[in-house]
Amino acid sequence: QVELVESGGGLVQAGGSLRLSCAASGPSFSGYAMGWFRQAPGKEREFVAAVSWSSSSTYYADSVKGRFTISRDNAKNTVYLQMNSLKPEDTAAYYCAANQAGYASSRRYAYAYWGQGTQVTVSS
Repeated sequence: QVELVESGGGLVQAGGSLRLSCAASGPSFSGYAMGWFRQAPGKEREFVAAVSWSSSSTYYADSVKGRFTISRDNAKNTVYLQMNSLKPEDTAAYYCAANQAGYASSRRYAYAYWGQGTQVTVSS
């Protein structure tokens, strides 16, 4: 069982930056792949970024490629999402998720554990 708690969301102007953190508790965090997803009001939850258990593989949605960076620190049981050049369309609740199989995936259903989410609002 893994519990995930996101932090770092907030209100930022377009062009600004935010760094989201996701702290994990429970054993074997280092063996889990981690992902970030987001959900805007009235829309489906969508993939943002993922990192494998060893950080050897990372994947990004086309909409954030070149602007967002996912990373993890297994010693701190934490995964990060650095978001730069934010746009109003990035406004959403952001969720981190854990995939016990260890491989990075863009598929929502590969992730068994989810955090409660943190809100990101980008003003124009």
